[in-house]
Amino acid sequence: MKNKKNLKKFIRIHHISTDEVYGDLNKKKEKFCENSAYRPSSPYSATKAASDHLVRSWGRTYKIPYLITNCSNNYGSYQFPEKFIPHIILCILSNKKIPIYGNGKQVRDWIFVEDHVDILMKLMKKELTNETFNIGANNEISNINLVKKICIIFKKNFNKNINFKKKKSLYSYVPDRPGHDVKYAIDSSKIEKVLKYKIKDKFSENLKETILWYINNEKWWKYILNKKYQLKRLGKKNEKI
Repeated sequence: MKNKKNLKKFIRIHHISTDEVYGDLNKKKEKFCENSAYRPSSPYSATKAASDHLVRSWGRTYKIPYLITNCSNNYGSYQFPEKFIPHIILCILSNKKIPIYGNGKQVRDWIFVEDHVDILMKLMKKELTNETFNIGANNEISNINLVKKICIIFKKNFNKNINFKKKKSLYSYVPDRPGHDVKYAIDSSKIEKVLKYKIKDKFSENLKETILWYINNEKWWKYILNKKYQLKRLGKKNEKI
């Protein structure tokens, strides 16, 4: 390599984790911060918490420099169709009822995937080690209100005839998921201060962009839903799984 002498020798592990490691947000607390105690509620969040602890233990025991970022719920293009926001979109496009866990009052903070990646890229340029940062976008909304918001965007921007008076034909409540946390919310003040950067409030605009992407990429999500990607991985053709 010609410019080998000019390369900076800076290596670290960057572990991208989740806000779910903190568990259910106490009603007395407004948001999770980097010093919030770990209280994972599900096997998924427990494994994520364990991986956070492993990274820190490698840092302490073997002096491996690291960064850990705990982000809120991501959304955007190319997200697996069975995830919440894509699932809402595809149900509306297919004229199917939208299933909502429990009472639909669970609150999540949503961050646009491009905003998340932008922050990660900015953070990558900082020579910081052995730090933890929470990444959120202050888009806290209940699941049921998110469904309504997406329906409004469809009706307003994509001429989808949605009758809000007939709620029973629009969505249905299904049994709640085991260990389902009621609320997540992230305090991003630490990383905003370090990067001197704040995410602009474009939730509605980014949701519209996400909906448009799924409208224009029907071939992609049908390919996923038909599990053809699994067939390709297994080297099989014209078989159903």
